[in-house]
Parts: sequence; structure tokens; C-alpha cells
Amino acid sequence: MRFAAPIALAALALLPLAAGLYWLLERRRARDAARFANPALVPNLVPSQPGWRRHFPVVLTLIALTALVLGLARPHAAVSVPREEATIVLAIDTSRSMVATDVKPTRLAAAQKAIRAFAKEVPKQFRLGVVSFGDVAYVIAPATPKREVLEAALVALRPGEGTALGDGIARSIQLARGARTKDGERPPAAILVLSDGAQTQGVLQPLQAARRAQRFRIPVYTVALGTDEGVVEVPHPGGLTERVTVPPDPATLRQISALTRGRFYAAPDGARLDAVYKELGSRIGRTTEDRELTAAFAGAGAALLLAALGFSAVVFGRIP
Repeated sequence: MRFAAPIALAALALLPLAAGLYWLLERRRARDAARFANPALVPNLVPSQPGWRRHFPVVLTLIALTALVLGLARPHAAVSVPREEATIVLAIDTSRSMVATDVKPTRLAAAQKAIRAFAKEVPKQFRLGVVSFGDVAYVIAPATPKREVLEAALVALRPGEGTALGDGIARSIQLARGARTKDGERPPAAILVLSDGAQTQGVLQPLQAARRAQRFRIPVYTVALGTDEGVVEVPHPGGLTERVTVPPDPATLRQISALTRGRFYAAPDGARLDAVYKELGSRIGRTTEDRELTAAFAGAGAALLLAALGFSAVVFGRIP
């Protein structure tokens, strides 16, 4: 929390003085009462004493004054609030390794399922676009709030050969920056990359693309899908088939997220992948805003003052 008018906080120094003055007055009152009556006879004269109730309105008043002074200092705090608009580009690896079955039924099918879950987690007004990258990167769905467009793009995904990761991120940046609100403004954007392998194709290197995203302040969230035991079958001439191990490459994806202030996730199986996308939906669907809390502190202070007055009126029949 920060204060726009911190000089007002100096008034807080008066509150301990007020509490000390009240304590001294209470001691003086007790001494004055002892001069005119034997303390041992007081229980016979007064059937009950207020005890803590005598001090409760004063304590409430001091707390109320503290809240009012903090309000005068104009407190500000970072508050998590739902985004009203945003563009999220889903960059999906469609290389041959995505047909590996270490994530059931395949890596690609598990990714499609998880993206559908992700689409349910983000606000409906968010624009979602899809970029597919295998040997080359394609935009297969424009950034739009229409979820049926996203569904059609997911159904159309087909595995290819290589992995043009850098080109996929670069094409995602273009798609994200091309989105506009009704007022012509460019809404906040994020890129979500789902990949399982190192770059084998393409023009732009992954970290070069990440620096471009960093320059445009577009965070790139990455998910490394698959396990070290993932295997695909590669056909060769003559009807021969080679079984090739296709472990994920988390190191590059982790660097991309760190460079762009996104976040890296390791999702070795389908269940974890679903959890990742739900968490990302919640994370991307909210933003942090600086809010002034003066009204809240002033309202709390006024409410506490009224409570102190009301307590005194009900219990003692008077308002101090």
C-alpha cells in the first residue's frame, strides 16, 4: 500500500497521546472517587460496575480516528480486477512429435481438449486467435470473441513435420497487435504457446521472437507438453518404420517466458495440462489496477464512530 498524501500520517502521532490522556483522566477519576468514599463500601452502594464497557466506546473511537487519518493520507493499493477486454493468441505446435501418445490420446488431442477448457475460463468478451506452427506458421483463426471460430480451428489442426517455434511466436505477435477495440484502441494481449520440442524449422529463432514480444510488452506463457518417454513412428522408403523418441524441450520455453514476463508450465500429462489451462484462464482473465481506498477508510471510520456513539447511548443512556 502507498499513500498519495503521506504528510497526513503525522496525525497518527496524536492518537497515542489521546490514549495516554484518557488513561491519566481515568486514574484521576479513581483517585477523586476514593477521597469521598471508602472503596470497600462501593460494591454496597453501586450494584454493578461497567468494567470493560466503560472503555469500549473510547477504543472504538480511537480505531475510527486511525481509519480517518489513513483515509486523509489517500491510500492506494494494487487490486486484482477482471479484465474487460484482451486478446489471447494460442500458438499450437503441430509438428510430427505431437502425435506421440505419452499424453493420452495424443499430445495434440490433449492440447485441443485443454484449450477448450481454457476458453471457458477466460471472459467471453476476450478475443481468442489461433496460430499453428509446424514447418511454417499459419494463422488458422483470427482474434475473435466467437468461440465457434476457435472450435473450427481446433478441429482443423493436423500434424506436420518440423517445428518453427520462433516463426510461430512472431506470427502470434502480428495477430495480437492487429486486434482493436470498438474505439480503435489496442487491448492488452498475451500469447500462449503449447509446444513439445526444440526448433527444427523456420527463419526466426525463438529467443529473437521472444525479444520482439518483450519490446511490445506482450507476455508469452509457455507449456511444455509430453514426457521423456514420448515416441513417434517415422516412415521410411521401402515400408520401414523408425521409432523416434521425442522428449519435450522445456529449457527454451522457460527462457521465452522469463524474457517476456510470462510464465512457464511443465505439463507432462493430460490431467496436469487441464489444470494448467484453468490456472492460466484465471491468471490472464484478471489484471492488477492501482485503486484509491480513501472512501473505504473514510466509510469504516464513520461507521466505527457511529458504533461508539450507539454503544454509549444504549449502555449508558448518554452520548459522550
